[in-house]
Amino acid sequence: MTQEKFSECINRIKNKDKSGLKDIYDEYLGYIYSIIYGVVGQRENAEDVTQDFFVKLYNMAETMELKDSHKTFLATIARNMAIDFVRKNSRSVAVDDFIEEGIEPVANDKVEETVIGDMTVTEALATLSEKERQVVSMKILSDMTFNEISEALGVPMGTITWRYQEAIKKLRRLGYE
Repeated sequence: MTQEKFSECINRIKNKDKSGLKDIYDEYLGYIYSIIYGVVGQRENAEDVTQDFFVKLYNMAETMELKDSHKTFLATIARNMAIDFVRKNSRSVAVDDFIEEGIEPVANDKVEETVIGDMTVTEALATLSEKERQVVSMKILSDMTFNEISEALGVPMGTITWRYQEAIKKLRRLGYE
């Protein structure tokens, strides 16, 4: 979506025309979800925060004035909302939670073998740090360039590429390409 098309959609929202939001939603749902998922790390929570993102966008359209890239603006809002969600909902996981979910304790010498053998892609991504997962998500799922990721997160591009390379090394050690 071009900057002009985005501005047109925002103007329609300002005039209480929900079709502007629908156009933005159709264009950016996957992009926003992948940014949020990269921070949150859980599908259900990422879906909830993504829904909240579009409600917030609709509500804030009245006061929005974009001078820079709308895509970077959207990414920044999504990332901040996801971080806020994690901060509000972070808690330590008790051993009882694992047992309730059917995950049995394993002897120490078998832990790595068990974890790697039963690991899904989602679980493998969960082994990454929040920052690594976010960069991988934005790079692979959103097909963003390192420069776009750098702008969206406000982090130097060298740091972004380093995080991505470290994340890929970790995923390869777990058997993922």
